[in-house]
Amino acid sequence: MNTILENKILKIQISEKGAELTSLVKKKNNSEYIWQADPKYWGRHAPILFPIVGKVKNNKYKIGNKEYSLNQHGFARDLNFNIKEKCSNSVLFILSWSEETLKVYPYKFELYVKYQIQDSKVDISYTVKNQDDCDIYFSIGSHPGFNCPMDGSNDILNFEDYYFEFDKVENTDKMPISSEGLIKRKAEPYLENTSIIKLSKELFASDAIVFENLKSNTITLKNNKNKDTVTVDFTGFPYLGLWSKPGGAPFVCIEPWFGHADYEDFDGDFREKEGVLKLGVKEGFSCKYSISI
Repeated sequence: MNTILENKILKIQISEKGAELTSLVKKKNNSEYIWQADPKYWGRHAPILFPIVGKVKNNKYKIGNKEYSLNQHGFARDLNFNIKEKCSNSVLFILSWSEETLKVYPYKFELYVKYQIQDSKVDISYTVKNQDDCDIYFSIGSHPGFNCPMDGSNDILNFEDYYFEFDKVENTDKMPISSEGLIKRKAEPYLENTSIIKLSKELFASDAIVFENLKSNTITLKNNKNKDTVTVDFTGFPYLGLWSKPGGAPFVCIEPWFGHADYEDFDGDFREKEGVLKLGVKEGFSCKYSISI
């Protein structure tokens, strides 16, 4: 079941499954910006990543002397959320721990996801609350996919007509990903005194492009033929992933993360993993990103 929010500019839809944004339409020309989950390429729209981001090694991780299994990006994206509050321009979803989640993730939690629209912007907020009697550990992130070429354009556009532009000039490495979907220890030089990444069919041949601690707070998907854009504000997120199916699939993902996949050589306790967040008893953690068109 989908929840609809709209104003004079935007109409968005969010599924109760995964509290996933499934549609973002500009009403003026009925343009759809969110990838429509064609399974030929990638059968999701904008999944929420919790309680892990990326993969744990061999889909297994340990806490103390006990081993658990989790598939890539965790379980929140596949579970039904409940609506806690709704008004004309916002909706708040909640997912709580259960006996089933405890089998794969041994912590009691509440995860709140809020969507709010204002003018041509969607704010997406996450709050994690510790409902356990011990510290809990987790990662959280988002994985929104955007149509590329963008839907509804009057211009004939190809994937290669698009580029990413950061709001600041960057000099930074990327965190390379192995064939098993894990992070390699040795970073690779990537951006040198530029704010631009041009899209090509070969850009994601080695999987996602992952950055840590960028100077920029926003990244915009643009093209060289018209002024249609999507901007993601990821202020405060320590990691940013960019991804598409290799070969020029007609979408791109812009992914703000707290946390990342395991390093190839990591065999330690989940609580010691780089990027993992810790919450004390009854504590909460909140973060927010936005999508503007």
